[in-house]
Amino acid sequence: MVDSGRRTADSGQQTLEGRAVLVPRPLSAARHPLSARLLSNSNVIRARRATFSIEDPWDVPAGCETVSLVRATDGSAPRLATTVAAMWDDEALTLVFSAIDDGIVATLREHDAPLYTEDVVEVFLAPRRANEYFELEVNPLGTTFDARIESPDGVRATMRTDLAWTCRDLFAAVRRIGTAADTVIRIPFASLDAGTPKDGDEWLVNFFRIDRDPSSARNGRDEFSAWQATMKTPPDFHVVAAFGPLRFSS
Repeated sequence: MVDSGRRTADSGQQTLEGRAVLVPRPLSAARHPLSARLLSNSNVIRARRATFSIEDPWDVPAGCETVSLVRATDGSAPRLATTVAAMWDDEALTLVFSAIDDGIVATLREHDAPLYTEDVVEVFLAPRRANEYFELEVNPLGTTFDARIESPDGVRATMRTDLAWTCRDLFAAVRRIGTAADTVIRIPFASLDAGTPKDGDEWLVNFFRIDRDPSSARNGRDEFSAWQATMKTPPDFHVVAAFGPLRFSS
């Protein structure tokens, strides 16, 4: 539970089952990740080598490429914008989700709870082969979900989910400034049993967001976004054929 985490007065850090959830002071709008210098709708996302700062985990360095999410079902523009930036160092891959949100829907605080039933951002990451990937989710409360997926046919019908797998030393940070909702996910390479990538290496990845309608009526306004649209109705994120390359670059 987040509420029972150990808190340090100077950083606002809470530690939960080896996970860190930070809610430090807001940054100025001029430094907000949605103002990243390079916005790309490319079929490749380039992770830039950059130093990670625990004091400012949301920082997106100048020149870092940022990709935007589209509606998962048809590839059209979503009602609420979301971008993702990727960075890496010798220890971990860092992802910064920057989103516009007009109402938070989040109550779940237990690790590995069904976060997809509320607001959440997700990454599916395949370091070795397409039929084995890792699913990581973070909700607006900083609650995390992690699982290892075996998908021999690349579709939900035959996939197997290993909930016992834990992303060791996973770091998640969340903040909200007005209607801007930002999430950082830092994934240690060691937790994936993968060595530190080399310049030019490529993994497979897809990024997702679920935004639930905050109104009590729900009115069918739930929105499902993806970097690479899965083109499935009803929405289905577990489509390996839709994964795109994540290219590590210096």
